Amino acid sequence: MQFHHHGYVSGDPRIKPAAGVGIDRPEELPETVDVLIVGSGPAGMLTAAQLSQFPGITTRVVERRGGRLEIGQADGIQARSVETFQAFGFAERITQEAYQITEMAFWRPDTENPKDIIRGGRAVDDEHGISEFPHLIVNQARVLDYFAEVAEHSPTRLTPDYGWDFQGLEVTDQGEHPVKVTLVRSAGADEGATRIVHAKYVVGCDGARSPVRASIGAKMAGDKANHAWGVMDVLASTDFPDIRLKCAIQSHDGGSILLIPREGGHLFRMYVDLGVVPQDDNGAVRNTPIEHIISQANAILSPYTLDVRHVAWNSVYEVGHRLTDRFDDVELADIGTQTPRVFITGDACHTHSAKAGQGMNVSMQDGFNLGWKLAHVLEGRSPEALLSTYSAERQVIAKNLIDFDKEWSTLMAKKPEEFENPDDLEEFYVSTAEFPAGFMTEYTPSMVTGQPVHQELATGYPVGKRFKSAMASRVCDTNPMHLGHHATADGRWRIYVFADAAAPGTGSKVDDLAQWLSTSADSPLAATPEGLDEDAWFDVKVIYQQRHEELDINAVPSVFKPEVGPFKLTDYEKVYGVVPGADIFSERGVSRDGVVVVVRPDQYVANVLPLDATEELGDFFARIHAGVRA
Repeated sequence: MQFHHHGYVSGDPRIKPAAGVGIDRPEELPETVDVLIVGSGPAGMLTAAQLSQFPGITTRVVERRGGRLEIGQADGIQARSVETFQAFGFAERITQEAYQITEMAFWRPDTENPKDIIRGGRAVDDEHGISEFPHLIVNQARVLDYFAEVAEHSPTRLTPDYGWDFQGLEVTDQGEHPVKVTLVRSAGADEGATRIVHAKYVVGCDGARSPVRASIGAKMAGDKANHAWGVMDVLASTDFPDIRLKCAIQSHDGGSILLIPREGGHLFRMYVDLGVVPQDDNGAVRNTPIEHIISQANAILSPYTLDVRHVAWNSVYEVGHRLTDRFDDVELADIGTQTPRVFITGDACHTHSAKAGQGMNVSMQDGFNLGWKLAHVLEGRSPEALLSTYSAERQVIAKNLIDFDKEWSTLMAKKPEEFENPDDLEEFYVSTAEFPAGFMTEYTPSMVTGQPVHQELATGYPVGKRFKSAMASRVCDTNPMHLGHHATADGRWRIYVFADAAAPGTGSKVDDLAQWLSTSADSPLAATPEGLDEDAWFDVKVIYQQRHEELDINAVPSVFKPEVGPFKLTDYEKVYGVVPGADIFSERGVSRDGVVVVVRPDQYVANVLPLDATEELGDFFARIHAGVRA
């Protein structure tokens, strides 16, 4: 972590100096904003935390609740989300307080005594090392707290505006702030008061019944599975031996349970099968008393017993899978002819069951995808066309999620006798592990994702998929580091230059590329405005094939050692060698002839190019920075 380049810092380095709109930030909600975020859930708070890093952008978050969320419904944190937390600086802290899933147990009816259940198998949660980060369980409210801390400690000092209820909006196409939003005070002494806010862009993160979605006429379509589940967070005494393991439990005739241990060592969550819901139920199942859910859980757990001592939270839901036709306010017939002003994220545009642990995770990735794009357009880095890629990219991902969740939730609802093989549920869980972990997202070619023409040069970095970190040795201090862990959520593009076998300063292809990056008008770095740090828009790193002790850092080209801060101090932390026994070139299938791997601000691989493909590299960024260069 670097923090002395603007002068000595004696306090908490996570608290950045106020800058731009963060200086004397008004407490009252202003009449005009750049971005108005409606809803302070996972997608809303991640989007806010990302936008808060840009001092010149006025972002406000309105939330109808009077204060922070205290008990959240979601709790599963997939490894891809923990990677994202690393980019925002709190992965280690949240991991320390979370429950970590390392194994899942599968219980089924005992063939000799079908009324009782027995453990049928176990599955390692990440057997193949999909990520270096774990699968966690932690309350959604704590996730929101961490993002709120990031935003509050940012240069813009962003905090949510609680007690404002969204009523409607109108895109007027007039002036610099064309979206007119009507809000009503929902908490406080002036409850009931109306406020009009004019915004350049609005992001609806306001849940499955989203008024923002309704205001732009987006249609949500899908179906219900007519199957209900009771969910409860409880403190209980039990003789069930795997109460501190994630479990899928199938009984002979009492239904199923998905057991999720919670953080803190005692609390656990149960999704309890309540069976098929009659067509004429009209929502009556949602009134199922907690006593019935507990009784049903005991029936499923036989011969074990569950003595519930305290219920922290409970609810009943019916499985439903629904998806909107678009994730922004551009009508389908107008795509390509106009750019969006209003966006929807998370449950506002896709709903599914809770048992695959995807709702909060996919919602946060919606926000990560959108946040940096809004910032780049508002700062003038990219044309407005960039914003159209949000709906195009994320709707496909949501559709894939719903298809997966339909299969998983259907399997969870099956009776044991309906399986051809008793191990089918376990085998499905193991074989599809990469999807629920969040790593099957693959963006197709667009203005921010290139064609995989040169994919064979870096087979471990598929274009369109997330950049999978690996170890490299930082030359300046000899420390072995996870390369991807330095990709913070600062809105910068990453350009990783994997060198050929030549040493630095020997006239190699890397030296030629470095010269082009530093001096050519076609270099992406040429778009960086004068007066900013050399690496303000691009984080350019080099990884040599030699070990750190074999490299002369003074021979490394200056583009990999930018001067930063008011004192123009050299940043030596962008030069790497290989770690003996964990060669990143071998582990990620990187060609020994060298390669350039371009990574988006949201950590997805955007392009893979040969070291000498400067024209292709320049052309790729030319469309992203269209209109930026003087």
